[in-house]
Amino acid sequence: MTAADTHSSRSDAGADATGAIAREQLYVDGLFARLDREVARANERLAAVMKDVDPSNPDPEALVRRETEYHGLNQKLDRLNLAQLGLVFGRIDVESPGEEPENPVPGDPGLDRRYIGRMGLDAREDDYRTLLLDWRAPMARPFYLATTVQPEGVHTRRHIRTRGRLVTAVDDELLSGSEDLLPGTGVQTGVGSETALHHAIRSARTGHMRNIVETIQREQDEIIRDATRGVMVVEGGPGTGKTAVALHRVAYLLYTWREQLARTGVLIIGPNSTFLEYISRVLPELGETGVVLSTVGQLYPGVSPEGSEDLLTREIKGSGEMAAILAEAVRAYQILPAEPLEVTVDGIVITVDPATVARSRTRARRSRQPHNLARPIFREHLVEQLAQQLAGTIGADPLGGRNLLSTADVDQLHDDLLEHDALMGVIDGFWPELEPTLVLEELLTSADRISHAAALYDDETRSALLRAPGSPWAPSDAALLDELATLIGLPDPEEARALADAKWREQVSAAEDVLDVLSSSPSSDIDDVTDDLPDDPEAEVLSAFDLIDAETLAARQSVRDNRSTAERARADHRWAFGHVIVDEAQELSPMEWRMVFRRSPSRWMTLVGDTAQTGSPAGVDSWSETLEPFVSTRFRHHELTVNYRTPVEIMAVANELLSRINPEAAPATAIRESGHPVLRLDEHTDANALAQSYRREDPERTTAVIYSAARFTPGDRAFLVEEIKGLEFDHVIVVDPAGIIAESPQGMQDLYVAVTRATQTLTLIGEV
Repeated sequence: MTAADTHSSRSDAGADATGAIAREQLYVDGLFARLDREVARANERLAAVMKDVDPSNPDPEALVRRETEYHGLNQKLDRLNLAQLGLVFGRIDVESPGEEPENPVPGDPGLDRRYIGRMGLDAREDDYRTLLLDWRAPMARPFYLATTVQPEGVHTRRHIRTRGRLVTAVDDELLSGSEDLLPGTGVQTGVGSETALHHAIRSARTGHMRNIVETIQREQDEIIRDATRGVMVVEGGPGTGKTAVALHRVAYLLYTWREQLARTGVLIIGPNSTFLEYISRVLPELGETGVVLSTVGQLYPGVSPEGSEDLLTREIKGSGEMAAILAEAVRAYQILPAEPLEVTVDGIVITVDPATVARSRTRARRSRQPHNLARPIFREHLVEQLAQQLAGTIGADPLGGRNLLSTADVDQLHDDLLEHDALMGVIDGFWPELEPTLVLEELLTSADRISHAAALYDDETRSALLRAPGSPWAPSDAALLDELATLIGLPDPEEARALADAKWREQVSAAEDVLDVLSSSPSSDIDDVTDDLPDDPEAEVLSAFDLIDAETLAARQSVRDNRSTAERARADHRWAFGHVIVDEAQELSPMEWRMVFRRSPSRWMTLVGDTAQTGSPAGVDSWSETLEPFVSTRFRHHELTVNYRTPVEIMAVANELLSRINPEAAPATAIRESGHPVLRLDEHTDANALAQSYRREDPERTTAVIYSAARFTPGDRAFLVEEIKGLEFDHVIVVDPAGIIAESPQGMQDLYVAVTRATQTLTLIGEV
C-alpha cells in the first residue's frame, strides 16, 4: 500500500485515498485542458506562418524573421508535446510569509498551494495566476529542499503519480514534525525512506535512462542550481546520480539562461554511443531538445571512429606530448630545397636557393599564424625576393650604375610572378596547403615521418604510433585531428557562411536593379511585340517582368542557413559552446581535454566523474593536475555522497575493491538492501545460460553479462567493461573478474565499474 492508501494531505484529512486521487484528477484535467489550448494556438500560428509567403517580396530580413518564427514554433510544439509525459508530479503546501498566497490552501489561507511539473502553465494570457510551476523555477525549489529537519516552510509535500493523463497514486510527506516516522500517521520522511524515491530506485531498468525530476534530493538540487559560471567538478561514487544531476543541470541552465544558450548551444560528451542512446530521452522529456550529444571520439566533424588500438598506443596518442609531435609533423611540410632550383620566367632564369626560401620560412613562422594562414606570408616574402632578383637581372645598368627599373616596375614584376603557374607550383611545394586528415594519415602510416616528428622519443613510442595505410580512424584520432586543425588553421565555417550570405544579399540587390530596368518601359516593349501579332483579343504577351522576380534571380546561389544552433555547432570544429557537460570525465586524456576546452572558451563547464573508475590509460588521476593547464586552481568541486542505485550487499564487494584502488577514498552510502547476496560461481559456469534464466524468471528487468576480453563471448546483452561506462542493469553477471584485473593497469578500476552496474543482483563467475 502507498502512503495515499492510508492518509491524504492536510486539507484532505479524513478523506479516503480514492477521494484524494479524484480531486487531483480534476486539477490535472484542467492542466491538460490548458496545455491543449497552448498546443492548438501554436499549431494555428504555425499554419499561418507557413502560408505567409509572398513570392514577390525578396526581402531577406522578412525571410529570416519568418524562418526564425517557424523554427521557434516547432521547438515550442516539441516542448509542449513532450511535457505531457508526466506533466505534473508534485504539490507543496508552503508558508508564504509577508505576501498573499497565490493559491491559498482551503481551510488554511496562510499556506500557498503550488503544483510542480515539467513546465510552467499560467491560467490565461491575461491572467498570470500560476497553475503549474516549472520544476526549475525558484518557487518550486522547496519541493526538493524540504526535509523534516529543514522543512523550508513546507507543511505537506505530495508526490503525484500519473500514467498518461490519469492520476494513479498520491504519496504524502508531512514535514512539520521532527521524526522520520510521524506518530499515528504512518507517513515516512527522510531521503532513505521517501515513498516516491524508493519506488523509483526499485523499479525495473530499461534501455533508456529515466529522468529524476520527481525525486531530486537536496545535495543533487544544490549542484543542479549552482550559479557557478566557471568549471565545476561533480564527483561521486557509482549510483550517486552524477549523470542524472548533469542532465538536469543542463535543463536548469537552459531555463535560466535560455537566450544566451539558445545562440551558443550546449554540448554533452559521453563515454560511448550506447551511453548517449541510454540518456537520449532525458532532456526531451524535460522539454529540452537543442543539445549536441557526442562521444569525445566523434567530436571532430566528419570523422566516425571505428578502429581499435592497444593500450600503449592509446596512452601515447592521449598524452600531452602528442601536441609537440603534431606541431613538428606540420613544420615538416615547410620544406627547404636541398639545392638551388632554376625556374625560367619569360626566357629569364630565376634561381630559388635554400637560403632565400629559409628567409621566407623564418618570416612566416615568426608571424605565429597557423600553417595555412601563414602560407600567404611565406609566398609574399619569397616572391618579393624573387622579384628583386629578376629586377637585378633585367634592370642592371651595363655601365654599373643604379638599377634602371623604378619601384613601380619592380611591383609589376612582383605581380607578374604571382601569375606564373610554374613558379607558383614550385613555391607551393615548399609550403603546401594542408588538411588535418591528410597530415595525420601520412604521419601515422610513415615510419620516416614518425621518426622525424618524434625524434626526441624512444623506439617503443615511435613503433606504437605506426599503423597500416587505410586503417580506420580510432577514437583517439579525433583529438589529434582537432589539434592539427588548430596548428594548420582551417577557415571558420561561420565566417564563410556570413560572407556567402552577404554575397547573396548583393545578388538580390543586383536582381532588383535588373527588374527596375526590365519594368521601366514595359509598354513600349509590348507594343513592339504586338505589332507583329494577329488581331486576337485573347492573345497574351508575357514580359520578362512577369516571369521573374528578384528572389528567383538570386535563388540559384542562395546560401541561407536554415539549420538549428545544434546542427550548426555539430558541423563546426571551431564552435564555441555556451556550456559543456562531460560525463565520465575521468576517461579523457590530456589531448582530449585540449580539444574539449577549445569548445568552451568561456570555461563554463560541468565535469562529472569518479577517479576510482578511471579505465583509460591516459585518463584522470587528479582533477587539480588535469585542470591546472586550463583554469589553474579556479574550479569548484562538489561531491555526491549517497548511493541510490547499488544495494548494500553489492557495495560490500565494491568497497573492498575501492579500498585497494584508493585506501583513502570514502565510499558513498548505500541506502537500501536488495535481500539478494552476491553469488560467487565456478569459472566453468555457463554465463549465457544463467543470463537466460534471469530473463525468464524476471522478464521485466534487464540482465547484462560483462566479460574480460580473453573470455568474451558474443551474445544478447554481452559487454566488455569499456562498453558499459555510465550504464545500469538490474542483474549483472561478471565473467572472469581476475582476468579483467590482469588485462590493464586500470584493471582494478574496471572491475569496480563492472560490479557497480547492478541495481538488484550481482553474480561473479571465477576468482577475483
